[in-house]
Amino acid sequence: MKFTDRFIQRPVLAIVVSSLLLLLGTASAFRVGIREFPELERSVIYVETIYPGASARTVQGFVTNPLQVRIAGARGIEYMVSESNPGQSSITVHMRLGENSTDVLNEVIAKVNEARGDLPRDIEDPIISSASGTDAMMYLGFYSKQMSAYQVTDFLLRSVQPELATLPGVGKANVFARKLAMRIWLDPVRMAALGVTASDVNAAINRDNFISAAGATDGNMVRVTVDASTDMQTPEEFSNLVLRQAGDERVRLGDVADVELAAETTQIKTLSSGRDTVFMSITPAPDANPLDVSRAVHEALPKIEAMLPADMEMLLDWDGSVVIDEALGEVITTLIEAALIVILVIYLFLGSLRVVLIPLVAIPLSLIGVIFLIYSLGFTLNLLTLLAMVIAIGLVVDDAIVVVENVHRHIELGLSPMQAAITGAREVAMPVVAMTLTLAAVYAPISFIGGLTGALFSEFALTLAGAVVISGVVALTLSPMMASRVLKDAAHQGRFANWLDRRFEVLIEKYQGLLGACLNNRGAVLLLAACLLASLPVLFTIAQEELAPEEDTGGVYVVGIAPRHANLNYSDHYLAEVVDIWKDIPEFSHSWQVIQPDSNFGGITLFPWSERERTMAEAQAELQAKLGQVAGMELFTFASPSLPGADAGLPVSFVAASTADYREVKRVGDELLQAARESGLFAFVTQTLQFNRPEIMVHIDRERASRLGISMQDIGETLALMLGEAEVNRFTLDGRSYKVIPQAGRDFRLTREEMEKYYLRTTAGELVPMSAVVTLDTRVEPNTLTQYQQLNSTTLQGIMMPPNSLGAGLAFLEQTLQEIAPPGFRTGYTDASRRFVQETGAFPILFALSLMLIFLVLAAQFNSFRDPLVVLVTVPLSIFGAIVPIALGFATLNIYTQVGLLTLIGLISKHGILIVEFANKLAETGLDRREAVLQAASQRLRPILMTTFATVLGVWPLLIASGAGANSRFSIGLVITAGMLVGTLFTLFVVPAFYLPFSQRYKRKQQEAAQAAVQARL
Repeated sequence: MKFTDRFIQRPVLAIVVSSLLLLLGTASAFRVGIREFPELERSVIYVETIYPGASARTVQGFVTNPLQVRIAGARGIEYMVSESNPGQSSITVHMRLGENSTDVLNEVIAKVNEARGDLPRDIEDPIISSASGTDAMMYLGFYSKQMSAYQVTDFLLRSVQPELATLPGVGKANVFARKLAMRIWLDPVRMAALGVTASDVNAAINRDNFISAAGATDGNMVRVTVDASTDMQTPEEFSNLVLRQAGDERVRLGDVADVELAAETTQIKTLSSGRDTVFMSITPAPDANPLDVSRAVHEALPKIEAMLPADMEMLLDWDGSVVIDEALGEVITTLIEAALIVILVIYLFLGSLRVVLIPLVAIPLSLIGVIFLIYSLGFTLNLLTLLAMVIAIGLVVDDAIVVVENVHRHIELGLSPMQAAITGAREVAMPVVAMTLTLAAVYAPISFIGGLTGALFSEFALTLAGAVVISGVVALTLSPMMASRVLKDAAHQGRFANWLDRRFEVLIEKYQGLLGACLNNRGAVLLLAACLLASLPVLFTIAQEELAPEEDTGGVYVVGIAPRHANLNYSDHYLAEVVDIWKDIPEFSHSWQVIQPDSNFGGITLFPWSERERTMAEAQAELQAKLGQVAGMELFTFASPSLPGADAGLPVSFVAASTADYREVKRVGDELLQAARESGLFAFVTQTLQFNRPEIMVHIDRERASRLGISMQDIGETLALMLGEAEVNRFTLDGRSYKVIPQAGRDFRLTREEMEKYYLRTTAGELVPMSAVVTLDTRVEPNTLTQYQQLNSTTLQGIMMPPNSLGAGLAFLEQTLQEIAPPGFRTGYTDASRRFVQETGAFPILFALSLMLIFLVLAAQFNSFRDPLVVLVTVPLSIFGAIVPIALGFATLNIYTQVGLLTLIGLISKHGILIVEFANKLAETGLDRREAVLQAASQRLRPILMTTFATVLGVWPLLIASGAGANSRFSIGLVITAGMLVGTLFTLFVVPAFYLPFSQRYKRKQQEAAQAAVQARL
């Protein structure tokens, strides 16, 4: 290829091309966005419906099921799970990756509205919200010694939440605490004595606490609005409410109840390091950049702190952006270290600063130039694109190394630098183009494969491919021009360079001897290669699999599962021990907890990475061991998900679902749980479905109730009012509305016998105790009625026992369920387990597509279907080198190592291209094919070794990484390092051995040339 001559002869043209790349990249660097991961269109939609006082089965039958049937018809839904609890229905709709979150949300809202006519009239309107599918990014704590929790909450709702909720990128700013309400604590004994029933209280509140819209007077010239004070606003006004009047005798609400402004619910408590605190959570919008959101919140915090009451403190208990900043900083440091190492490697191989200067220029040109590509495609600088740039450092110099080494070789043969540059560039132009296209073609299938791999690693792949393409342009334009003017002739290249040349001559001579012996014993070489190839299925079977390695995120989550009969005091008592436990572990800094009877969730933040000696995993292991000793509650810890698109939670999340009733589902779940615990694969495993919630069943004597004139509605309303903690209506206070909630006082809700003190009015006007028409018994019900894809379900959740992997655990559970479950049961996966199953199934297809595409590209380059087979023969052997450390347990087969295996296809192919291309040219000159491949391999030994060590040592900082994101960088670095070292070894010996039987066409050309020469002589 002679087009390189133009750039050598016209140096200004070469400089202009490179300057243009530098200018575009620099301009783009000031515009491109920065975030943790590529933007991922993924949301979770939550549909919450309150049905006060209703049992779990009533909620499921009348609320959850009708909603699920309608919602299931919406487009873009991947799967749906639901929970039906007493008084509450929760449906979680998971969208497919890449779906437009706004469109799906609008369709779900429309489906819920369609179902509204099928729902009971007593329910509160369903609340539909969406989030990015991850946990809240920040938790702010507010603590006051003088203000009560509901007063702090009211202040936050009025003053702080509006400020934070309207910040750019904030999806939700939730307050976790007890909101203000008018609480009316009824005394059924006093009510009976004064002839008042629950229905009387309900009717009086609705009658005399009325929100009026009175309208306006409309005169000839003036319109005046009318505001009638028909509502009540203070506890005193509610206490004076008349319930019953007989002549001058009046029974007021204050006579039968205690009225106060208090918390809307008493069933929640929030703590910060053991202190009562009110929390606010900040969740980014689905399409928001977490770093931008964090920056906006931090800028707003000084303003918020300035308007707090004097004794109120604001605490930042958790900030998820810290780990993002730390991880980005670590990758940038790795980028600089890799660049310095690659420069040193090139110098040690070439021995001249002049020679080093040529490939050195390719590094900033390629990395800065690729930023223009990142910006043009709408990508961002994130952990994956920066990781691609780290790996690219060792690759972008490869093409320049090949060019400058070949020019340097011709100078040693006696050519002038100018002539050597022209001749050397012509010889390697074709291999450089082939190597560039090959490595770029590796990643093309990632852009089309879809799923989490495609969504996340498209930016990684195109960034790496773009950097390599730009480096190819630089290598064929700027590098030959610089070589012609920077390099010196052989007599002036320096003593160190001459010493290196002599050492490489000795090395090449020894290599030729070893290679000759291998060519003489090709059978043994081919047999060894075949044995290694045959071992791959076994090694892949042994390798442990997971979605992504767990990272040190600087914090762990703690979840507590209390018995279903537990109340808030029970949970608070045992969770207080958690604070005492973590305070004894030096790595932990502070904690936060949200305590509810049915949900106990919190987190513990570690000190910064530089201030602790142990990793998060080591501290977490100690914490989990101590939490296991807490009696009365099941406690477990887990880390934040290391990838977006994988929900937080325990890594094992296996669903067994069926149309069978919950007792049968529980029976199968118990057998599966027992098998899982006996397998030794799991460090911790439990199931979500438990029959441990006591429920009082009210049996009504309908015949007797009818004779007394007591309706079912009277009974139901009395129970709902006395026990349900339901809203009757609302009142206003300082421009905001709050709930009015009557309920029996705590002393009259302690036992089921207290229900006998509730009175009903007969048609004769007499009061009779409820025990006159009802009988009570107690039964045990499921803790929560869960459904997966509208089927009754139980979920096994757990943590794997090292060194067992997630793949092994899920495979065991699926096989065991098939063995023990009756027909009709189906398996399912949620959260991280679902992503793992989806992504592991896609990798073999992705690998095959990449290999096939490279084969076709090489076939077009070589105009042959045989040469690509020779080039690619070492790909499976390099995979052998990469999979061995994974099989030995140094890493797992995860999404990062899989991308590393894909990268190896292109990296190893570059070596084969050099050998085959040069061997073909030598064979076409008439050399014997054995001698041709022997000379080609010898001539290319130095650049092959140089590019190998540049790549391997370029990713060496990934192997010694620490801090945030270190495990993922180690995974991909290990695969590339091991695969390149083993693959290069086999390239140098196996490719020549395969070249001989696959290059028959050159033998025929030699025979035809010999016959033509004989005929010419005749």
